[in-house]
Amino acid sequence: MKRVGIIGGGQLAWMMGDAAKKLGVELIVQTPSKQDPAVSIAQETVFAQVDDAAATEVLAQKCDVITFENEFVNLEALAVLENRGVCFRPRLAALAPLLDKYHQRCYLQALGLPVPRFFALDNTIQPEELQSKIEHLGFPIVLKSRRHGYDGQGTFIIKDWASLEQKLAGINTLYLIEEFVPFERELAVIAARSVAGEVVTYPVVETQQEQQVCRRVIAPAEITVNQAAEIDAIAHTLLNHLQVVGVFGIELFLTTDGRVLVNEIAPRTHNSGHFSLDACETSQFEQHLRAVCGLALGDPALKTPSAVMVNLLGYETSQSDYQSQRQQIAEIPQSYIHWYGKAESRPGRKLGHVTVLLDRQNQDEAIAIARTIESIWYPK
Repeated sequence: MKRVGIIGGGQLAWMMGDAAKKLGVELIVQTPSKQDPAVSIAQETVFAQVDDAAATEVLAQKCDVITFENEFVNLEALAVLENRGVCFRPRLAALAPLLDKYHQRCYLQALGLPVPRFFALDNTIQPEELQSKIEHLGFPIVLKSRRHGYDGQGTFIIKDWASLEQKLAGINTLYLIEEFVPFERELAVIAARSVAGEVVTYPVVETQQEQQVCRRVIAPAEITVNQAAEIDAIAHTLLNHLQVVGVFGIELFLTTDGRVLVNEIAPRTHNSGHFSLDACETSQFEQHLRAVCGLALGDPALKTPSAVMVNLLGYETSQSDYQSQRQQIAEIPQSYIHWYGKAESRPGRKLGHVTVLLDRQNQDEAIAIARTIESIWYPK
């Protein structure tokens, strides 16, 4: 039996639980709190922060391979363990160009992949140079923290000079500035690569965000055959160059003139792939475990014509389990609720998600169902 260590114990690790049982894999989790979702499905838990390399050394002694649920890790400290023979999948060299958003942009550009125009903002840049670069992009611009931003945290749309100066006043964070892309739609694709170098991609999905947080996902996205082929080629290029083992999430923009641009890479399972738990032959979570355990990859195909996934986000600070709302949502035909069992709700926190399988591909119908779920979930 394979023993897989997971750095991180949130919902992404928790959702590997059923797949681990199916594949006969034991999960050992490194996470700070007994309240974290994955503690309930882990064979054993190492209670420590995810960037605690000493704890990861303890984790390594309990398992055959270590993978990641999030990217808030200390690569330099983990490299010492990797050099001693600890097996990380994906390997640390595959994570290194991606954890800093500016380095990620540079890496994607060097591979010839299409990205928005961008530049780094740090304290070495002179005011005239900054003014020239921003005039070249034109307002609005997007300001992103280079490390540790997720679910919209650390991402700001800046409309003018006054807002930029206010945002930057007295802050030492390293930032990335990029052009604001007036996209027609946001897209995403989940891709997996095996130890043997096989790459499979899931159907491209449309993601709908509010305040930079994913609210809903529609699978498959309504795009052209050529756009789907281009996205597939982007995924193959990226995963093969990095020699990834495991699942990656790739977020993209579809511009109003039909171009595809890469927005961000998540070197792990991803929110845009949650629909796969109920709508695909092999979920992204099973696929990830298959890859890191050296097994053949599963079939990523949809087993339903279409599906819509809606995130159940916190809208208050509370310790409620929202049983009444969940029961109402469960009455929607072909709906599947995944409740993460977090101890506390707070605004914007991902508490669960619901996927509804549809008998035909129809964007209007998918959005109507998403709105029904949201009308039950959020207070009037």
